Amino acid sequence: MTNRMIRPVEIYLNTPPPDADKPRPVRDSQVTFADLAEPQSQNVAGTLFGGVLLGFIDRAAAFCAMKHAGRPVVTKSFDEVEFNEPIYIGELVIAHASVNFTGQTSMEIGVKVLAQNPITGVERHTNTCYATFVALDENGRPARVPGVIPETDEEKRRNEAGRQRREERLNRRRKRSAS
Repeated sequence: MTNRMIRPVEIYLNTPPPDADKPRPVRDSQVTFADLAEPQSQNVAGTLFGGVLLGFIDRAAAFCAMKHAGRPVVTKSFDEVEFNEPIYIGELVIAHASVNFTGQTSMEIGVKVLAQNPITGVERHTNTCYATFVALDENGRPARVPGVIPETDEEKRRNEAGRQRREERLNRRRKRSAS
């Protein structure tokens, strides 16, 4: 037995990533996470604390991005996070994550959040947001990712919208750099 410390990401380093020149369908990397909104995660209004929800969304999106890239990833940014409906303590929180768009080393992941009454099964759409992730190589540097193949009309719409959001993010970054 060895006393060597295992880094958490080491489990990802022994599996070769997919060919970055071969695009992958959206369906291959979709992720659904679910968890209970529990009392220790409530805010002063008695609903789910926004920061807890952001962490939940980040994990769902990260696993979606890792599945697509076949590599470890890091969060680059979040866009348009709006808390449109409260999530009540005792509800099931469900996050559906899909790759919307890919760049050379980055991926935009769309996350749709639902709150579900676990007894009746009634669901409410509470949030939608977009997170950008960057894939990492074995040295922790940005790595190329496969393109994404949108197959359905909805996936094609999300892909085009993701492309437009990417352009907007790049334009904002250019403006900040110029000033």
